[in-house]
Amino acid sequence: MPVIVNNYELSDAEMEQELPQHQGAVDPLKSAMTALVLRRVLVDKANEDGFSGDDEQKIEDLLAQELKVPDASEEECRRYYDLHQPRFLVGELVEVNHILFQVTANVDLDALRQQAQSVLDELISQPSEFAKAAKTYSNCPSAEVGGNLGQLGHGDTVPEFEKAIFSAAAHSVITRLVETRFGLHIIQLGRKVAGRLVPFEQVQNQIADSMQRASYDRALQQYLKVVVGQAQITGIQLDGASSPLVQ
Repeated sequence: MPVIVNNYELSDAEMEQELPQHQGAVDPLKSAMTALVLRRVLVDKANEDGFSGDDEQKIEDLLAQELKVPDASEEECRRYYDLHQPRFLVGELVEVNHILFQVTANVDLDALRQQAQSVLDELISQPSEFAKAAKTYSNCPSAEVGGNLGQLGHGDTVPEFEKAIFSAAAHSVITRLVETRFGLHIIQLGRKVAGRLVPFEQVQNQIADSMQRASYDRALQQYLKVVVGQAQITGIQLDGASSPLVQ
């Protein structure tokens, strides 16, 4: 079924050009087609408002006119800093061991999860057996050294793993399986080294930029919902505010 936006039918050639940019998406075809639809909607809106130039320039000028995001004030930045101080620690380290149950294309995920949970339950009651279990079960090269990853700091690993290791207590086995794009992890923590809090003045501009980007993204999502609602679109069901942004 063709996808048509305001009487414009999106072509196979456009999809072939767009698709490589979405290979990391859960559904690359849906993600690419959604991006094409949103871009077409914005181009049509820009044409309606009298903007000129190529399509990218029209969209840029349209969004510059429609999305006015104020700069974050010092008071707002300081409030953010006070509420999220762990994010501004430097030098914080934690010793980590883990066991990876890797998720591959043909794996039975339910069976893998049951196995991982069974091993985790045993290690919660017998944490001294962690290194032995890592050598037996882990799909990570660290299995050869009992699952030892050494000392990890912020930014050294994927977000889900990082959140788990820095929020748990030292010298403990995390009592749940931690899921990442690599698979299911059983994690044991050793010693923790406390970090140093970076002064507000050194991160104020960084906070302001981050808050402005977040505000812009929210404004863009709201604007996209409005223009999509005004457009005539057939052949695809968009996911509202969760649709990908224009790339």
